[in-house]
Amino acid sequence: MTQRTTLITGATQGMGRALALDLAARGGTVLLHGRDPGRLEAVADEARAAAPDTTVRTYLADLSDLDQVRAMADRIRTSEPHLDGLINNAVAGGGAEPLTRELSRQGHELRFAVNHLAPYALTRDLLPLLISSAPARVINVASVGQEAIDFDNVMLERDYEGLRAYCRSKLAMIMATFELAAELRGTGVTVNTLHPAHLMDTDGVRAYGLTPVTGTEEGVRPTVRLLLDPELATTTGRYFDRFTDTRAHEQAYDTEARERLMKLTHGLIA
Repeated sequence: MTQRTTLITGATQGMGRALALDLAARGGTVLLHGRDPGRLEAVADEARAAAPDTTVRTYLADLSDLDQVRAMADRIRTSEPHLDGLINNAVAGGGAEPLTRELSRQGHELRFAVNHLAPYALTRDLLPLLISSAPARVINVASVGQEAIDFDNVMLERDYEGLRAYCRSKLAMIMATFELAAELRGTGVTVNTLHPAHLMDTDGVRAYGLTPVTGTEEGVRPTVRLLLDPELATTTGRYFDRFTDTRAHEQAYDTEARERLMKLTHGLIA
């Protein structure tokens, strides 16, 4: 682990912060992303204090703005000599006002933008660095909450509800995981996705009005396993419910639906 470099998005709170501290304790280089400069530096300072021999660097970007996603990817490619792991953990949850439809900087439905478009765009922009660093692993933090995408209402301009938007965006993330894993076979870069734990104690869970049932450390363990377990070195294109390799929503295996999603996605991030 001492030579590894891992990027964690959404590292300033919740499971992202817990992942940052866990990986920092293992050594190497940990790259932390956040959108709030104060919180980002606070977590970085905490990680450095807990693991003084670990290199910790920070990258600031608002993932609801694809221009900032691209700019961050450019900075990482310029500054980092290699990248062994990418954990796309940042998330927009159901929201404190779930009937209020929010938009990204580019005018896309916010949850679809943050939970699907941003991690896909970031991963694709970092592919040259990941491939040159191979073996490398991409982990997309999804959810057991999944709902079929309505391609006639992708941005939920009708019948909007925050949790519905969240569940559809997480299924989009899973479908994109499968597509990217197939594209990258033979490059040494694996791409997997997981539901880390049910209703963790995070701001997003509480903001929606749900009661947390487990701590963030329960989500850290299966996520770090996908990143580091030698037995999973060649495993790719899989969805895990915590530690179990299982099936996602049936739409994730519909090749026509995946093709429609990826055509839409490439158009929106172009």
